[in-house]
Amino acid sequence: MSERQLGFDTLQIHAGAHPDPATGARQVPIYQTTAYAFRDADHAAKLFNLEEVGYVYSRLTNPTVSALAERITHLEGGVGGICCSSGHAAQIMALFPLMMPGCNIVASTRLYGGSYTQLTHTIKRFGWSARLVDFDDLDAVRAAVDDNTRAIFCESIANPGGYITDLDAIGELANDVGLPLIVDNTSATPYLCRPIEHGATLVVNSTTKYLTGNGTVTGGAIVDSGKFDWAASGKFPSLASPEAAYHGLNFYEALGGMAFTFHSIAVGLRDLGMTMNPQGAHYTLMGIETLSLRMDKHVANAQIVANWLENDPRIEKVTYAGLKSSPYYDRIERICPKGAGALFTFAIKGGYDACLKLIDSVELFSHVANLGDARSLIIHSASTTHRQLSDEQRVAAGADNNVVRVSIGIEDPADIIADLDQALAKATA
Repeated sequence: MSERQLGFDTLQIHAGAHPDPATGARQVPIYQTTAYAFRDADHAAKLFNLEEVGYVYSRLTNPTVSALAERITHLEGGVGGICCSSGHAAQIMALFPLMMPGCNIVASTRLYGGSYTQLTHTIKRFGWSARLVDFDDLDAVRAAVDDNTRAIFCESIANPGGYITDLDAIGELANDVGLPLIVDNTSATPYLCRPIEHGATLVVNSTTKYLTGNGTVTGGAIVDSGKFDWAASGKFPSLASPEAAYHGLNFYEALGGMAFTFHSIAVGLRDLGMTMNPQGAHYTLMGIETLSLRMDKHVANAQIVANWLENDPRIEKVTYAGLKSSPYYDRIERICPKGAGALFTFAIKGGYDACLKLIDSVELFSHVANLGDARSLIIHSASTTHRQLSDEQRVAAGADNNVVRVSIGIEDPADIIADLDQALAKATA
């Protein structure tokens, strides 16, 4: 293709995809193999020394998975990326080259419940810690940063409430304090939000959600902006000092903007083994081909449903940022110019018990622990995804006891509303 900048709709189909040189197959093949034959001993040595790019073993790289990583990298506007086994794996992979025992990250209080637990409990086993603060309070974010902080972490559209983070302000703050900003872009996808354009260093995605779009496979991705100077502060020795786990190679000195990507493959995937399987990558590649079409429909439906809910007397509050009543409405044009996504919560009059009755009464909605499916999905976060949090933490995350989370699908919006209407009638009778 020519050197002109291709549009998003073109990239979501063509990026990372080339006719197979052996067969001419137009769709990316599923390379179902564990290992790759070396041309000779010298070729093998060069691959292991990172002197030549190629395939060694499928725990590290695989042609199908690499095609997916390239496609997502193009869509996010980064320089390099890797794919792994899940969104949670992507978060650990993003932190792995940055952290050492005793280090911390500063993260938003508005996070998916599983991420909240991962950051407040699980990472302690590595000797890491997290400080969670309200990212609307920039002074609190800045005050939480200390000499041991190694990253700032947030979600572009926060799960479960659909809150839109002011990435411009957080990106500027991260730049001021000399730290990488990691943004989970799962709920927005690169179609609605491009965090790198707002100052993000790394973007993580759960490809399980909207990128695949059909609820078939799990996966995760990390995309590097290539813009961060890993050597400036001396805080990132794995990337900007001799790496003992890789023959003393200084990744940033040798690879510049691709340092994080190559370290994540050569060390991260090698040692953590959070590998994406090629068949799963193939499903996600096919899903991404229709990403923009699906996201437009998701957003249009979510707007209709949120408007209806806001005007229903059985509802106390709707958190959808696309509503003019939302305190985050003015961020849409800057952060998510193509729409506020399709994930939000609403509070029901009747509280906890009414929420459970609603969940048990829906017929079209699927009651599942997932989001971003073509189908409309519903869950009561306080009793499921955020159950492990304290009452105070649930409120801070937007998962109060009287709240249900919905991921609005691409069905006929009249049918979505009809299902909620009949379920609400039973829940509030």
